[in-house]
Amino acid sequence: MAKKKKKDRGGGPTGQEWLTTYSDMVTLVLCFFAIMFNPDEVTPSSMANLTVSFMARGMGSNAGGNTLALGRYAELGNNLNSLPAQDKGTSLGTALRKATSIFAPEVKSKKMSVTSDERGIIISLAADAFFAPASAVINIESTRDILLRLGQLLASSEIAGRKFRIEGHTDSTQIDPNGPWESNWQLSAMRAINVLHYLADLGISEKRFQVAGFADTMPVSNDDTPEGRAYNRRVDVIILDEAHL
Repeated sequence: MAKKKKKDRGGGPTGQEWLTTYSDMVTLVLCFFAIMFNPDEVTPSSMANLTVSFMARGMGSNAGGNTLALGRYAELGNNLNSLPAQDKGTSLGTALRKATSIFAPEVKSKKMSVTSDERGIIISLAADAFFAPASAVINIESTRDILLRLGQLLASSEIAGRKFRIEGHTDSTQIDPNGPWESNWQLSAMRAINVLHYLADLGISEKRFQVAGFADTMPVSNDDTPEGRAYNRRVDVIILDEAHL
C-alpha cells in the first residue's frame, strides 16, 4: 500500500502576512502625528480638557471605543464646559511666543527676560538698564524702543481684555538715609508706578493694570553676590492668567 506524501509546510504562506503591512501602516500613522505634534501649542487648559474627558468615560481595560463625550461625572461639573476656554489658553501661549520673539535681542543682552509660570507671562525689565541707581525715573532715551514694543504687545489682539500686573523689586541693599526714599518699599513701588504711567501714555487703559512693590522680599537669585543682586533689581510686567486676575 502506497504511503501518502506529507504536505510540505516549509516556506509556504501562513495567512499572517497582512500583519507586516498593518504594522508598517500603524508606524507611519504614529510618525505622522508625532511630526504634527507641537509641544508649544499644549496649554494647561487643553491638557485639563483631555484629562477630564478621559476621566469622564473611564480608562479601564474594557474602555475601548470611548470618545470625548460627556460621561457619568458630568453632573459633578467635570466636563468640558466647566473648564477654562481652550482658546484663552492658546492665546496666552501665542503671546508668550510673540514676546520671546519681540524681545530676543534684549533677552540675549540680559536687559530683559521672558518667562511664564502659574501667574501668566512674566516680562522682567532689568532695573539697571531702565533706572539709574536709587532712582525711579525711567531712562527713556535708552529704553524708549523697548517700552514701545512692550506697549504694542500689551495692546495686541492676542491678549485683548486681559489684565496686567506691574511689580517692582529691589535687592537687599539698604536705602541711603540721605536719599529721596525712606525704604526699598517706596522705591520698588514707584518704579512700578512709573512704568504703568508710561504704558498708559501709549494708550493702554489704566483699568487693566495692577501695581505692587515688593522691595527685596521676592528675590529670583542669590542676593549675596553682585550678579545675584542685579537679577533681583527688576520690574516685572505680568500678563495675568485667568486664575490670577
